[in-house]
Parts: sequence; structure tokens; C-alpha cells
Amino acid sequence: MPRIPSPAVAAVGLVGGYAVARWTKKRPLGGVVLAGAGAVAVREWQQVGGVKVAAGLGAAYVAAFAGSHPLAKKIGAWPAVFSVAGTVAAASWAVTHQK
Repeated sequence: MPRIPSPAVAAVGLVGGYAVARWTKKRPLGGVVLAGAGAVAVREWQQVGGVKVAAGLGAAYVAAFAGSHPLAKKIGAWPAVFSVAGTVAAASWAVTHQK
């Protein structure tokens, strides 16, 4: 079974988590999507780069989620979510594709 690249998993987790929370009006359900994708991404990061890479990118994933909230007040919800998802995906690609 082909593996989905970790940058895509991380971006889909952030965007998908927000989309599910917004469209279902159930924030915990969006959190499940966010956490599930984050867990898959962290596992992939650990396999590719080890514990330090997984911890660093995992922290970036959580920081992106948290940072999207104040950013949304300045630029809007969807632009904020896409911005942080792109940032995390780019960081993930930069770190994991050097290996």
C-alpha cells in the first residue's frame, strides 16, 4: 500500500479538522480529525527522521493549529487555515526530503 507523504497528511489534518468542525458544528469532531492526522504525520516523521524530527514537526503542527486562531482574526478563517497548513507542509517537506 503506497504511503501518503507526511506534508500532505499534515496539511490535510489542519484543513480537514477545521472543515469538519465548521461544517458539522461539532468542534470535538474536528479535533478528532486534527489529532488523527497529526498522529499519522508524527509517526511518518519519526520513521523518516527520528524522534527529534518528529518532536519538532509535531510541535510545529500544534503551534500552527494554535496560531491559526489569532491569525484568523486578522485575515479570516479559511486564509489562516490554508496559510498555517501550507507552512507546516513546507516545513515537513524541507525536513523530511533532505533524508
